[in-house]
Amino acid sequence: MERVLQPALAGVVSAVVGFAGAFAVVLTGLQAVGADPGRAASGLLAVSIASGVVAVVLGLRWRIPVVIAWSTPGAALLVAAGPQPGGFAAAVGAFLLCGALIVVTGLIAPLGRLVAAIPGHLAAAMLAGVLLPLCLAPVQALAQVPLLAAPVIVVWALVARFARPWAVPAALVVAIAGILWTGGLPAGAAVAPAFVWTTPSFDPATLVGLGLPLFVVTMVSQNVTGMAVLAQYGFRPPWRTVLLATGAGTIAGAPVGGHAVNLAAISAALAAGPDAGPAEQRWIASVTNGVVLAVLGFTAGVATAVFAASPPVLLEAVAGLALLGALASSIASAVAEPDGREAAAVTFVVTAAGVGFLGLGAAFWGLVAGVAMTLLHRRRAQPANPRRVSSGPISGSRPRNAR
Repeated sequence: MERVLQPALAGVVSAVVGFAGAFAVVLTGLQAVGADPGRAASGLLAVSIASGVVAVVLGLRWRIPVVIAWSTPGAALLVAAGPQPGGFAAAVGAFLLCGALIVVTGLIAPLGRLVAAIPGHLAAAMLAGVLLPLCLAPVQALAQVPLLAAPVIVVWALVARFARPWAVPAALVVAIAGILWTGGLPAGAAVAPAFVWTTPSFDPATLVGLGLPLFVVTMVSQNVTGMAVLAQYGFRPPWRTVLLATGAGTIAGAPVGGHAVNLAAISAALAAGPDAGPAEQRWIASVTNGVVLAVLGFTAGVATAVFAASPPVLLEAVAGLALLGALASSIASAVAEPDGREAAAVTFVVTAAGVGFLGLGAAFWGLVAGVAMTLLHRRRAQPANPRRVSSGPISGSRPRNAR
């Protein structure tokens, strides 16, 4: 009994921590790209159920702790992208593109190699630029609503000192208590979530400026990282099947507002690590995680009602606190290579500026600027040897960390 109870409890904890620590990011992101409260709740419900179903199916199939979650960095990207020219329908088209590209990556090996060829430090710099505006929200909240924000930040800091996984959920509880104390939920607030269909539109600028960066962020920051976490604990699920399943989950959830489904990273460590019991029983943790996450999805209506009753900057502050660790890791990865720091800085600055051109978002242009800087500097650094240069492709044109 204990062999089953320990991984099951680990699965419950990872699901609760993952949901409570990041649902504010999802709601903020969906509303930023044009979703009304009903569609935002539908999107949160969709990614919760899709993640849960995929986790249960893969866990039972392989008896491996394959923890599935929504793309938190992807949701932060939506915040940075802001309203789309074609409205939320165009954003849904970008979600579908992201899911389709994940499936195609699983089917076509060269596309997977192309994704792997994106310099890791540039992808990290782009993610850091995406996360920065949200991570500034706690400071902005402290200036705008100090009586509500100060207790949230203090509780987060204190709990992080002794029980880091529970720091953001504790901060969220304090934020909700403050919201209820200052006014409560609006009269007539809908607390039962329902799927709301949005017929997608395929605006070329949104597909390129939002869909492609969402795919890159989800692959690099979630799927690749999630596989690394599982490998660290000795688990290696079939890469192709993971991509096909998560891509299909993303496609299924997109028309009702779900932005992206992928391998979990942080919560995967909770369910796949030694605290989840014997290695051969840890698949129970991922299955339990999936079930609990799907059930928590039905609180999306309540979560959205609380979100609507809150000063916008307050729950953005909670989201920012949840993403501080990801920001720190992204910055560290971005500057890890001395030769690539300048290109990473360009990527970070262009992305964080939040300024789009030609209808394409800042994240896209940040990655383009970083790649251009990388190619320029590598070409300049070539040895002056005519025979060597003329004998083939430009030496060093491929990123050093490409596979």
